[in-house]
Amino acid sequence: MVKSMFSKDKSFFSYLIKCILHMNFRGFFQTVNAVHRITQKNRLVIILDMIYCGVKYGAACRDYYLCEFYLLNREQRATYVTRAVNNKITSLMNDRAYYHFLDNKDEFYSYFPDLIGRSWMSIENCSFEEFKKFMENRDEIVAKPSNGTCGAGVEILKKSDFMSDKLMFRYLTFKNSVIIEDVIRQHEDLETLYPGSINTLRIVTIFSGGKANIVYAFIRIGNSERPVDNINAGGMCAPIDIGTGVVTHDGYDKNRVTYITHPKTGRRIKGFRIPMWREALRLCETAAERIPQMGYIGWDVAVTPNGPVLVEGNNLPGHDILQMPPHVPERIGMLPRFKMFVNDL
Repeated sequence: MVKSMFSKDKSFFSYLIKCILHMNFRGFFQTVNAVHRITQKNRLVIILDMIYCGVKYGAACRDYYLCEFYLLNREQRATYVTRAVNNKITSLMNDRAYYHFLDNKDEFYSYFPDLIGRSWMSIENCSFEEFKKFMENRDEIVAKPSNGTCGAGVEILKKSDFMSDKLMFRYLTFKNSVIIEDVIRQHEDLETLYPGSINTLRIVTIFSGGKANIVYAFIRIGNSERPVDNINAGGMCAPIDIGTGVVTHDGYDKNRVTYITHPKTGRRIKGFRIPMWREALRLCETAAERIPQMGYIGWDVAVTPNGPVLVEGNNLPGHDILQMPPHVPERIGMLPRFKMFVNDL
């Protein structure tokens, strides 16, 4: 029997049954076909190897594809933070009773009012008169679902697009639990990188040893018609050196495209220096120390001309994008880094 990473936590058979019951078979076979096109390996060989990696390393289909498990040897595979490993870190470090502080934007904004750097309002809980007063000195706002993810449902709305405040308010009230807030203006250096979205930093903290520790960081850069930088919405990412705040590799997206320069601005990505980097790290440390019950958080940070601000916090930080091929040329994943801060991995 394969010695699985799950043998200490649950039986092999119970884990296998759970995976089968929840498996996305369409996605599984799409991955098989994609790997076959790349490698020309026999599909049955790929299927067996994917199953092996799922059992042995907890690798999901996307892990196998995006991190190119099909090219890795056993020693290399064992260094990767896979979906199951990421879930395990979350279960070890985060108390579910506190998830709502990060999941609901109105609660997040209320919990970190001094760290978000902008005014906001819940349409669900306000009257038209309150909305009208909020809009008095604003020409545009950002509207977003209170519990949305991956940039879904985010809109920039201009006053001039509506005939009256009343019609604008009516439009917003048709949406579910909408939060409206000030538009964030990013630092001019980040604006030269790509002006079509706020290019945020993802800074991941683990609270252990009585303090917040920065585990890794990367920049997300927009590259689509949408005003968001999320890589699930067409954006790209690149890792940042924690010590210097300098981007260490070229950009890369989930379509496996590498970007030496940004296609819309021509700005080189590797070597870009993040403005106010130390302040951004301290912001995340301060936030993490305020909610130690959530020991593993991915903070999204925008750097404005006046300093970094929190955009949101994520209780299940993405794990695959920091280990995609151009960002790990030596083919060593992030698990050794996590083991420095998390016991029982």
